[in-house]
Amino acid sequence: MKASRIAAVTAVAGTAVLAVSSPAFAHVSVQPEGTAAKGGYAVIDFKVPNERDDASTTKVEVNFPADHPIASVMPQPMAGWKIDVTKSKLAKPLEMHGEKIGEAVTKVTWTASDGKGIQPGYFQKFPLSVGALPENTDELVFKALQTYSNKEVVRWIEAQQKGQEEPENPAPVLALSAATGDHHGTAAAEDAAAETSAKTETTAADDSGPSGGSDTTARVLGIVGIVVGAAGVAYGVLAGRRRSTGSEA
Repeated sequence: MKASRIAAVTAVAGTAVLAVSSPAFAHVSVQPEGTAAKGGYAVIDFKVPNERDDASTTKVEVNFPADHPIASVMPQPMAGWKIDVTKSKLAKPLEMHGEKIGEAVTKVTWTASDGKGIQPGYFQKFPLSVGALPENTDELVFKALQTYSNKEVVRWIEAQQKGQEEPENPAPVLALSAATGDHHGTAAAEDAAAETSAKTETTAADDSGPSGGSDTTARVLGIVGIVVGAAGVAYGVLAGRRRSTGSEA
């Protein structure tokens, strides 16, 4: 009896822990493929799980932070999904590769085109190539909306407050790592590449000089050797004829 009661209590406790902890793993989240460095470019994945047993996720909307606009956002084609990228004009233009950008992406929407979407018991990743990432913040907060086939909308828009528990519907947060100094398209990277190219050309030019001189010297010595050898052979033949003539006399 005691053993059975302990087993029953343990099972109930385990179920309670699972019920409490499962929402923390089920919300919409965002992670980079590799690193997301400040000032650089990255591929990020929005992971969307289906939390319902009787409905499919048919639409996902991700809103980009207005306080840290991103000029370049490119989605990856996905079978069974229609993708819409929404852009808006910026109050303050961004400067990118020496050019001013007057608009930025404010929202990306994925809509199930085949009616299936994300079915119960499954999750889906929605990848985006983004950049250049801002350099004046440690994280980006994306507010997301998840729509189900039964018309229910779950708003993942709550910001995490320091020192407080995770909210019920937290917004996806992308942590940014320190700048690496080799940002795609930066002037520093281009200057470094040009300097390396110049050094390579100079080294090649220096190497070709001595090498060419050595080849010329070797050729001259070879020709001289051939001439000397021929002269030696001719001298030997002439000396042999003189000896034979003397013996006959």
